[in-house]
Amino acid sequence: MTIAFRPGTVIDGTGAPPREGCTVLVDGSRITACGAREDVEVPNAAEIVDAPDATLIPGLIDLHVHLAFSGDLERDTFRTEVAGLNYAQMALRAAGYALRTLRAGFTTLRDVHAPGGVIIDLARAIRARHVPGPTIHACGTGLSVTGGHMDQPGWADHVRLEGVTSPCDGPLEFRRGVRRQVKRGADLIKINACVSSLLHPEVPYRQEMTDDELEAACDEAHLLERHVAAHTSGGPGLTAAVRAGVDTVEHGHWIDRETADLMAESGTILVPTLLVNERNFEFSREELGGSDASWRWREQSRDAKWESLEIARRAGVRIGCGTDAGYMIPHGEMNAREVELLVQGGLSPVEAIHSATGIGAERLGIEAGVIAPGRLADLVLVAGDPVADIRVLQELHRLRVFKEGVEVAQRDGEAA
Repeated sequence: MTIAFRPGTVIDGTGAPPREGCTVLVDGSRITACGAREDVEVPNAAEIVDAPDATLIPGLIDLHVHLAFSGDLERDTFRTEVAGLNYAQMALRAAGYALRTLRAGFTTLRDVHAPGGVIIDLARAIRARHVPGPTIHACGTGLSVTGGHMDQPGWADHVRLEGVTSPCDGPLEFRRGVRRQVKRGADLIKINACVSSLLHPEVPYRQEMTDDELEAACDEAHLLERHVAAHTSGGPGLTAAVRAGVDTVEHGHWIDRETADLMAESGTILVPTLLVNERNFEFSREELGGSDASWRWREQSRDAKWESLEIARRAGVRIGCGTDAGYMIPHGEMNAREVELLVQGGLSPVEAIHSATGIGAERLGIEAGVIAPGRLADLVLVAGDPVADIRVLQELHRLRVFKEGVEVAQRDGEAA
């Protein structure tokens, strides 16, 4: 099927200024032309989508989600979901979350930790067209030191959970951990380089993995042609992770100028996950719970994230879009708020869309994310102008979403 889009404006995902008066021609799953209307020949049999008041953008990309989890605010939900759901149930629920996110305009997701390989299997099922959904790149289980950020204590001594965490200790174990995840089918590797610290307010971060462990994990992942995403907070641990070769810094609450320069030089992408920090302050302390020290950390990290984003931008660090959906954030309905927050943090609307399209696509090595001939036709037609008001991307009724040239139904049996 051939479709000719004639929107009022095209934002192509490269960071280039918006263009008016364009035709974007799609044949099957691919874009075959994008240019001035007088220069693009439209076949007689093509479906014409005239949308003079709309903007055509690439399908959005969220580089940091957790599809295995619900985003419930209750602190114990993670444990109850892990203990109460079979992995098959978890995968089936995740399929619903993924489809919900696709309908919100996100045609590609990067899942950065789930137990039991459930999201690896969901990604395979979507690729095989057994179930509808966005393109998913999944890491499997994040690698963490024993008792670390993704191997947290607190379970009773008699409890044994299979495949929930992947603890590693020492360089050799991290190499084995990388190999195990790749064997399971991981598209990338997630590590936990440094974490928050509540002990000393003046030093609100601490390194979790040793320098040798960081280097081993990155080296092994790159040997196996996988990129590395690192959970970080700040300080020497963050700098060590960048020096070791991580490809994306997740969160990065505290980034100093030296580290930002190093990130820019090495091409390390920052995925600041601004939304998850802001969510802490959309509820009362009674609703979320937590100690005085944990609330002090939340307030410190909130301020620091905006400063770190500015430091990174000024250094020339590329910024990716990631929400942390699944942790305090429901899937689908809120993902586009991260794009708004990137604008609030100093990016222009076109730059923020570039972060959520072209930059993510480049990192994942996919043929979507940019409107250009030969690219996959993952597209979102927005009724409105996101340059004038980036929040229009959050209004799902304004979106027509196309995955590989096929329009995604907004509800079962009903086209957008």
